[in-house]
Amino acid sequence: MTDAEVDLGHVRRMWDDDGASAHLGMEATVVEVDHAVVRMTVSDHMVNGHDIAHGGYLFTLADSAFALACNSRGVLTVAAGADITFVTSARLGDVLVAEARVLVDYGRSGITDVTVTREADRAVIAEFRGRSRSLPNR
Repeated sequence: MTDAEVDLGHVRRMWDDDGASAHLGMEATVVEVDHAVVRMTVSDHMVNGHDIAHGGYLFTLADSAFALACNSRGVLTVAAGADITFVTSARLGDVLVAEARVLVDYGRSGITDVTVTREADRAVIAEFRGRSRSLPNR
């Protein structure tokens, strides 16, 4: 399925209505069928007591990219589950990039991988795997 075969307006509207991602300063830089890239700068309220980015914010960044990718085919899709592996730390001021790719969809289920990297040196910060479920037509 190509972008020409799918109208991506619905996923762009979903992003425009995503107050949580907007509140954290996330920017969707790529939205394509089965692929999305989202950027976020680690701000002072995202740093934990160890002076590194709180894992919850890293998960949220990856989850936002996941949402864009798995909804890109035009079917309302939600998370059925996800897990994340933290590889290295991010710090205040780091610009992080989450790149999501749908690996497979089967029936109403799917698997999407997201790699979170630091923009400056492309170091892998985290690996996220999301499991999605499309909702029946309402």
